Amino acid sequence: MPGKISAKQKEILEYIKGEILSKGYPPAVREICEAVHLKSTSSVHSHLETLEKNGYIEIVEKEVERNPFIHKVIEKSQDLVLNSEQQDAFDKINASLQFDEYDEFLLFGVTGSGKTEIYIRLIEEALKLGKDSIMLVPEISLTPQTVDRFLSRFGEEKIAVLHSKLSVGERYDQWQKIERGEAKIVIGARSAIFAPIDNLGIIIIDEEHDTSYKSDMAPRFNAKDIAKYLGKQYDIPIVLGSATPDISTYYNSKNIIKLTKRANSSNLPDVEIVDLRQELANGNHSIISDRLREEIQNNLNNKKQTILFLNRRGFSTFVMCRDCGYTAKCKRCNISLTYHIKEDKLKCHYCGYEMNNPKVCPQCKSKNIKYFGSGTQKLEDLVKKMFPEASTIRMDIDTVSKKNSHEQILNKFKNENIDILIGTQMVVKGHHFPNVTLVGVIAADGSLNTEDYRANEKTFDILVQVAGRAGREKLPGKVIIQTYSPENFCVQCSKEQNYEKFYKTEIELRKQLKYPPFCDIIMFGINSSSKEEIKVASEKLYKLLKKYGQDKMQIMPPLPAPIDRIKYRYRWRIIAKCKLSNTIIEVINKSLEEYYKEKYLKTRVIVDVNPNNMS
Repeated sequence: MPGKISAKQKEILEYIKGEILSKGYPPAVREICEAVHLKSTSSVHSHLETLEKNGYIEIVEKEVERNPFIHKVIEKSQDLVLNSEQQDAFDKINASLQFDEYDEFLLFGVTGSGKTEIYIRLIEEALKLGKDSIMLVPEISLTPQTVDRFLSRFGEEKIAVLHSKLSVGERYDQWQKIERGEAKIVIGARSAIFAPIDNLGIIIIDEEHDTSYKSDMAPRFNAKDIAKYLGKQYDIPIVLGSATPDISTYYNSKNIIKLTKRANSSNLPDVEIVDLRQELANGNHSIISDRLREEIQNNLNNKKQTILFLNRRGFSTFVMCRDCGYTAKCKRCNISLTYHIKEDKLKCHYCGYEMNNPKVCPQCKSKNIKYFGSGTQKLEDLVKKMFPEASTIRMDIDTVSKKNSHEQILNKFKNENIDILIGTQMVVKGHHFPNVTLVGVIAADGSLNTEDYRANEKTFDILVQVAGRAGREKLPGKVIIQTYSPENFCVQCSKEQNYEKFYKTEIELRKQLKYPPFCDIIMFGINSSSKEEIKVASEKLYKLLKKYGQDKMQIMPPLPAPIDRIKYRYRWRIIAKCKLSNTIIEVINKSLEEYYKEKYLKTRVIVDVNPNNMS
């Protein structure tokens, strides 16, 4: 008879049973550690030994290949009929594939134009030639739908997936599958570009404008640059696909293939702009305009689905005392804490620090604590009060922290008659929901007023992409964009869904201001635990850059970064403008070589070319 075990050991046992039933094999020790919230894997080993000793489990050593597709129901699908534009695009790229020629193609197609079907046809051709393929998607939220589409056409034997949400064991098994030559198609986020494929035939980068292809952590690689390098090495075509191409990509592209209409002949949605200034003047202080409220109700009455987009998580963006002006800030970072209503805690979205929600002001002891700003949690709360009959679901970082949770939310929205999906940019790109006829953009200005040379581009991209989720089948779609800047050219161009009009204005601005693609921006990020040392170190590096690069680059003096402290480390930056070349690299190397002789022990320097984040 089995011996007594603790509550934690019972929890581990139940988790192991569940994993075996769902996957066919037990979880890894690290997975158990995370699932039952233990601090170390050694604690797991100790609990497992007790379970074995008491007769609940048997520990044996056996090699098991973990299958990330185990939970999927795969149904074989047939080729779709290409329209004339799709066929022309396929023929042009296929010619390069057939003749082993390096070439770059920009597949510039409106949302819903059928780019994925072209990708599939090209990969089929590569397989016929006995060659392998890499298909990159920008982030994990896009991966499930893409994988499902490919699994239904090629089967799981030929496909390997590589992305951050796989367990260490699953990632190892997928890597081995590629290395053994069993997987002919690799699908994944930016790291998939390093897959050990020998017989590469084509690389496809979907949503190529997405900034997540460039790593913000060391090593700071850009998957698009590596793809182009591999293309030249293997003499193969590179396909970049997007409805809103990166400005620099569009400027430098010699082979632009346009898809001007949706694959199923459905129309692009009607876009309407609501001036939030007028809403306030009319006495509406809600984050949902009267016009959007009316359309959501119409959609509910007609049994159609709605997506509401707000690119801020949490409930309120900051908490302040109305009597003394105290604002709750992170003790590690110089930034306001965000209120999360479910946990009733204030959280830092940069370092993860959290504190209890104050009921009285820590500074003046007043109870006049107020919550300002709106995130997805507040929006969800408001929608439930406005439309009590509606079923809602939310998709942001807080709801997709568990493995496969993003896929579960998307499937639930698609298959379980959920009326309203509320989310951040996770809901924006790549998803196809046939019953979505209304998209509401709660605040279009969020990315517009930032200290980033890409602010206009990011705003236009996200508005067009989110608009593209509406009316993708035969039903007409409607998009309502709420903004305090209705006259802004980004907003107006997104209303017209006119990329080329936006591009013409933006490229002229870039030219005047000497921004990419006309030059490169090099940011020297200096961070330190010492407030005194960082100032001295930054000024020293600036002098060295001026010494070696005075006549070669435009160098701005060092200043504290917009967010000047993260995780107890102070942050400064030096920004330089120039065309990156071997000469410039030499200038940087000389400057850093001399700089490091000073031995600033508490300070680190990061060099980032054309950074995604200027803050």
